Amino acid sequence: MSTIKFREKKYHCQPQETVLECLLREGVEAPSSCRSGVCQTCMMRAVEGLPPTEAQQGIKDTLQAQGYFLACICKATDDMTVVLADEESQSFIPVEVVEKTRLADEIIRLRLRPEKALAYHAGQFVNLRRQDGLVRSYSLASLPQSGELLELHVRVLPEGKMSQWIEDNLVVGQQLELEGAHGNCFYTAGEKLNQPLLLIGTGTGLAPLWGILRDALAEGHSGPIHLFHGSYTVQGLYLVNDLKAIAAEHDNVTYYPCADVADEGDGVMVGRVHELALQAIPDLQGWRIFLCGHPAMVEGMKRSAFLAGASLSDIYADPFVYSSGDKN
Repeated sequence: MSTIKFREKKYHCQPQETVLECLLREGVEAPSSCRSGVCQTCMMRAVEGLPPTEAQQGIKDTLQAQGYFLACICKATDDMTVVLADEESQSFIPVEVVEKTRLADEIIRLRLRPEKALAYHAGQFVNLRRQDGLVRSYSLASLPQSGELLELHVRVLPEGKMSQWIEDNLVVGQQLELEGAHGNCFYTAGEKLNQPLLLIGTGTGLAPLWGILRDALAEGHSGPIHLFHGSYTVQGLYLVNDLKAIAAEHDNVTYYPCADVADEGDGVMVGRVHELALQAIPDLQGWRIFLCGHPAMVEGMKRSAFLAGASLSDIYADPFVYSSGDKN
């Protein structure tokens, strides 16, 4: 008999009873509709314990990797602590600033040491909080499996409350707080190690792609990987030499630096990064696609990728929204 812990209370599943049936029998209000694993209204997340594989059917692989499952068809085989799909932990942990360096004119790299290990996937994002309570979201460029410090790439905005403060006031050794990780834009290996990957990012949209690229290679991805990074000017591009080095070391990696405005001698492709990507790879059937950065690029490219043959289930997106409370 498995035990389900939900909102600090424990419930015992009867033989052949689903998690949803158990909760409803105990008078717990849990969302549901079709009761057959189709509508996904009953989706929950296991924060402790593993849901059975059959309870994750039809769920995107990145959600499966985070423990999401369908309560209406989940017959638990282990004890689990579960939460509703849209519930966030909001549990902040202290982090120490270990490094603050400039990657480009408007981009700062922060490396942070968390007080305790953070469970995350390369490419997810975290919420960073300073002492006065101001919070902004930043993508993770680091790899969890290598034991690296947490790495964030911060674009300094003209009126960015957090980013301007990071540039002008934050110093190495200072303490901040961090919560997460969140998001579904990350790499999963599974049985698709030979699937072609297309990575497109603008600005600090390179941060999650930098993590995703290295994560895929660490997992032994053998299919072609094409990374397009775009900026309005050449000065906005960064990690250029690092990406060229990775492409030189791995035959399956191709790197395309792109700028809206550039001279012939700058050594970059000239034009909008997503348009250049589609020109280079017009048929995206069978490709897995990661889109990060400016929301207009991300949303437009999602539509274009689908029209070019990509499956919606193979498109992963992380649009950055530069406004109060969001990525800034």
